Amino acid sequence: MNYIASSGLLFKDGKKRIDYILVYRKSSIQYDRRNTFEKNLRAEGLMLEKEPAVANPDIMFIKIHIPWDTLCKYAERLNIRMPFRKKCYYTDRKKESMGRMKKNLKNILNWMPKNPMILDKSVFPDLEVSECYTGPFSRARIHHFIINNKDTFFSNAARSRIVYHVLQRTKYENGISKVGICKLINNGAYEAAFPPHEGAYKSSQPIKTHGPQNNRHLLYERWARWGMWYKHQPLDLIRRYFGEKIGLYFAWLGWYTGMLIPAAIVGLCVFFYGLFTMNRSQVSQEICAASEVIMCPLCDKNCSLQRLNDSCIYAKVTYLFDNGGTVFFAIFMAIWATVFLEFWKRRRSILTYAWDLIEWEEEEETVRPQFEAKYYTMERVNPITGKPEPHQPFSDKITRLLISVSGIFFMISLVITAVFAVVVYRLVVMEQFASFKWSFIKQHWQFATSAAGVCINFVIIMMLNVAYEKVAYLLTNLEYPRTESEWENSFALKMFLFQFVNLNSSIFYIAFFLGRFVGHPGNYNKLFNRWRLEECHPSGCLIDLCLQMSVIMFLKQIWNNFMELGYPLIQNWWSRHKIKRGNQDASIPQWENDWNLQPMNIHGLMDEYLEMVLQFGFTTIFVAAFPLAPLLALLNNIIEIRLDAYKFVTQWRRPLPARATDIGIWYGILEGIGILAVITNAFVIAITSDYIPRLVYEYKYGPCADQLENENCLKGYVNNSLSFFNLSELGIGKSGYCRYRDYRGPPWSSKPYEFTLQYWHILAARLAFIIVFEHLVFGIKSFIAFLIPDIPQDLYDRIRREKYLVQEMMYEAELEHLQQQRKKSGQPVHHEWP
Repeated sequence: MNYIASSGLLFKDGKKRIDYILVYRKSSIQYDRRNTFEKNLRAEGLMLEKEPAVANPDIMFIKIHIPWDTLCKYAERLNIRMPFRKKCYYTDRKKESMGRMKKNLKNILNWMPKNPMILDKSVFPDLEVSECYTGPFSRARIHHFIINNKDTFFSNAARSRIVYHVLQRTKYENGISKVGICKLINNGAYEAAFPPHEGAYKSSQPIKTHGPQNNRHLLYERWARWGMWYKHQPLDLIRRYFGEKIGLYFAWLGWYTGMLIPAAIVGLCVFFYGLFTMNRSQVSQEICAASEVIMCPLCDKNCSLQRLNDSCIYAKVTYLFDNGGTVFFAIFMAIWATVFLEFWKRRRSILTYAWDLIEWEEEEETVRPQFEAKYYTMERVNPITGKPEPHQPFSDKITRLLISVSGIFFMISLVITAVFAVVVYRLVVMEQFASFKWSFIKQHWQFATSAAGVCINFVIIMMLNVAYEKVAYLLTNLEYPRTESEWENSFALKMFLFQFVNLNSSIFYIAFFLGRFVGHPGNYNKLFNRWRLEECHPSGCLIDLCLQMSVIMFLKQIWNNFMELGYPLIQNWWSRHKIKRGNQDASIPQWENDWNLQPMNIHGLMDEYLEMVLQFGFTTIFVAAFPLAPLLALLNNIIEIRLDAYKFVTQWRRPLPARATDIGIWYGILEGIGILAVITNAFVIAITSDYIPRLVYEYKYGPCADQLENENCLKGYVNNSLSFFNLSELGIGKSGYCRYRDYRGPPWSSKPYEFTLQYWHILAARLAFIIVFEHLVFGIKSFIAFLIPDIPQDLYDRIRREKYLVQEMMYEAELEHLQQQRKKSGQPVHHEWP
């Protein structure tokens, strides 16, 4: 309680602590609604105290305190688990033996150098999990629970959750739907509602000598500062201050970041392998030496004939991402994704046990007020609780889902239309860049076309993202989900589908459609019979795919980081500037400082999870084309953890400390991305890269086909992969032959420009590779998932044992209470149930 008194988080009497803050404007005309709402809050047992703002005379704060009796009433109603009496007979030989082993191991580790990533816990409070068992709170059995101090028995997080529960279910007008603080904020009766921070996050005294002022100060010094980027996160302290839901997010983000380290190292090794062997690549050498090979023009009007060796640089860059390590890295990343998800389930089970969340979801999930207000006339008995509750008819649910799905498909079709517009733009400007005045643009017109298309596509992505959030919010509310978790899962799924298609549709186009249906010289396919379809560079389409992924990934991460931290920083700086300008000497209380901070996103952690899940997609889905993606993701996440920490501690109002047992629907989405990654990487290797054509040539058409092992098996591959075309048929006044990337018969053959037998061999090899690759990788993934249990065996045994012991403890505690009552009444005492 010391930090509460020192921070001024008390009523004017100096005794009642402030558990929640309501804010409204005096100029707001909705007096009746506020008065009715506050009157009903007092009737529920809350205590309210008003105080005007110091910096703004129009702002009024309502401080809320929840007394002990009201806390007990709602803690029982919400089934909040509280510490039960500890019994000294709980001993476990295995635990004792493991304790001795850990002690001996600790003595050995003391001789070794200290791990710099470990946090210095000398200034941390006692965050170890109590060995006391917990049970649902009950006023009738209040004597069972360990209550040393009524002021600290319920944590700050529990008090805030109970107050918020009351605020959400208190009426402000007559009528079943006129209920809840959220509606009052939406209609302008109140400006905000939030739990206060525990004080300032900075101190003039060093934390090492004077200790932390409060938990917020401790979080800033040991977690949110940029200088702590390499340290482990204090998850228990994060959970205590922000709640289990935010604690699980940072635990997952830290686990994901740590697992990216081996993926980044392997990807970097694959990249360096390509870098060191680039000059020894037979394909690159042949392209760079092909000064006499004339390539057919890539556009109809302004493109001139080019020599093949003009693509020397592009061929070398392509080899960096398309070499012998590509297939290995794709298999490695598929297995990595499975290992990451399976071990996260084990990590989550350990955290939920340590944070006492094993049975929370079944007990405490409550119905949303909006659902109650909509379907209060339709009730059904809950088969679990046996109590009547609002029920949504099946026909109504199906109708709303169909409307929602139709809206999703409409938005996805809008994304595909935008991608098609970018494709048309590339076709239109292709001729313009080829005839550009600047020699650099004219010489590298394909690169300029791709770069301009990527930038325009990124702008369209950012513009559509603004519309997606509003549409997803509208469609989710239209469905009327029953609980908050159902609402969050439905909204998150829609946002993921919208943004995933928005970000990846152009990448899918480049990977699987660009240059696949262009036809051949003399018979090109044209869009609307006007624009010739875009072809790949003579060195392949992989360089376009790498460019698209790198630009979008890099620019999106910069934009997200600015919107997450830069924009709130500017807004908070301006708020502080206005306060200082108007009040030079006034002392601003803590709740007013919190009011001047930015509110947490209305959708909670959805934006944070969405950003990381989309990044996970970039890291795994097309990793065969861009092996540096895990390294970029790792560097971004190291910044992201401290950026999010700094934002939560310093720039945002304190969010409601919500509870959760897992990361929600995001785990299922991650599993879906892992499956999609196997399929897309198989197609990228088989179709987009030249791995299969090189393999077929090496063992069927190259020098090694005649068992000449001393020969270079890829010798002559470039010449074999290029077809001939008669320049006189183009009508440009040139004679001779030009070459193009395809496997078609030459003009002098019996079937000119028809597919050769080698083309069908390569096609069959590609299909066979896709089938073998997918079955092999899926088999390995399934086997690994089978080998790794979701819950460690020792934890599983401990959970079962503790359930048994809790029942025994409740029995003995009740018997002890009965014996005390018998002693007081003078009745004989029994040592067992009468």
